Parts: sequence; structure tokens; C-alpha cells
Amino acid sequence: MRLSALITALTGLAVAGGSVYLARDYIQIQPSAAQASAESETVGVIVAARDISFGEAIEAGTLTSIDWPRAALPAGVYTDFDELLASNGQPPRRARRPISQGELLLRPKISQFGEKVTIVQEIGPEHRAMAIDVDAETAVGGFVTPGDRVDILLTEGTKENLRAITILQNIRVIGVDQEADQQTDKPSVARTVTVEVSPDQGQRLALAQRAGRLSLTLRSIQDTEDRALQMTRLVDLLHEPEPEAEEEAPRKPVIRVRRGTEMSESVIN
Repeated sequence: MRLSALITALTGLAVAGGSVYLARDYIQIQPSAAQASAESETVGVIVAARDISFGEAIEAGTLTSIDWPRAALPAGVYTDFDELLASNGQPPRRARRPISQGELLLRPKISQFGEKVTIVQEIGPEHRAMAIDVDAETAVGGFVTPGDRVDILLTEGTKENLRAITILQNIRVIGVDQEADQQTDKPSVARTVTVEVSPDQGQRLALAQRAGRLSLTLRSIQDTEDRALQMTRLVDLLHEPEPEAEEEAPRKPVIRVRRGTEMSESVIN
């Protein structure tokens, strides 16, 4: 009887120990499965670790990665650093446009390895780049920088025939002298400003440069609408309004009576 009781006790201990072991494995597996499920819902994407200027080389120090929902992954993102970073002796990729800190690195924004990056990458479809001769007076004191939008005015004529007209509105500046970096905020007195225009606007601009002097007016970021503007002439500025004519008092009827050589008048009130 004692032997059977001992066997029963040992069997109970074995069953209890097995249950504890299985429960421990189950508890460890559950968080791992949940973690794997969460990781499968996101993917690491590469973003800019700091602001990257136009034409700047893509290097390890300019990049970092963040988790991104896999279901909302944008097209053209990079997920592998090796796709972006040059290997030993290989020329680097470069930024085709300015990239802000935290911004996703997308394939259209990045050049191929060793590809030359110039202002051409800044020009939109069906547009051209055209340079304008300017100075401090005609370029808003040097405060025009790449990425700004301007109106272009033409001043031509002499003396009383001097006149000014806005020939183009809301034109994007893509370069100032040899600078095309839109991240720059340093004003400088430029000699040329390069703007993005359509072929038709380019023809008008070429004629205007030969006809007279061009000036730029800097537009507000919120000001995106063109306006119908009339030409202004010098005579319009110097024109003085004519004095208003004094009103004549209304004439009252008069009766004239002639008696021989004498004339008498009577006013009728």
C-alpha cells in the first residue's frame, strides 16, 4: 500500500512539472509571435538624417532609417543602405533636388552612381532655363534666392515716353549666378538670375531684354494668382488733375424796355 502511494505521488509530481514546463514555453512563445507579427506590419525605410543640399553626395552620415507601415509604403523608397551608398572606389550618388531632414529618399530624387547633377534636373517638363542680367537694384537688393517666385517687369522708352509693364508673373527662380541650392538663405548681389519659363515665355523674355531694362519683384509664398495689370507711363505719374470748374450762378430772366434812346432793365426774381 505504501508502494502504490509513493508511485502515485511521484506520478503527480511528474505531471505537475511537465505542466509548468509547457506553460513556461507557451508564455515565452506568445510574446515572440506577437513581436514577429508587429515586425511584419512595418518595414525599415531610409530617410535623410539631416538636410541634404542639391547636388550633395549621398553618404552614410546623411542617412538614417525609420519604421514605416508596410501597407502604406510609397513607391520608389529605399530600404537597403547598400543601394544608396557607394562601395570602395565607386563615385557616389547625389541629390537631384534639396531633401529635408526626415524626408523619405525616393528614387527620382537621387542620381545614379557617378551621374552628373546639374540645374537641368530642376527644370520641369516643357520648360526651359533662361538667364536674366540683374543687379542689386533690379533683383530686390539681392534677396532673390533659388526656389523663389517673381514677377518680371520691363522698363523702356525715354523722357515723357518712359513706361513700365509686367511681362511675366509667378516665375520660378532656379538659380542665382552659379548657385542652385534652394536651402540657401543668404542674400547676395547677383549678376544673373536663371528662371524657369515656357518656350513662349522665353521668346518674350529675350525680346524684353533687348528692348529695355528688366526688374524683378519678389512674390509672397501665398500669392499664386496672376493679375491683369495695365502699362504705367511716366505721364500717368506726373499728370495733375485739372481744377474743377466753378459752377456759374443760374441766370435770372431780364426784361428790357426801350423808350426812345433810353433802355431800362428789370430782373424777374
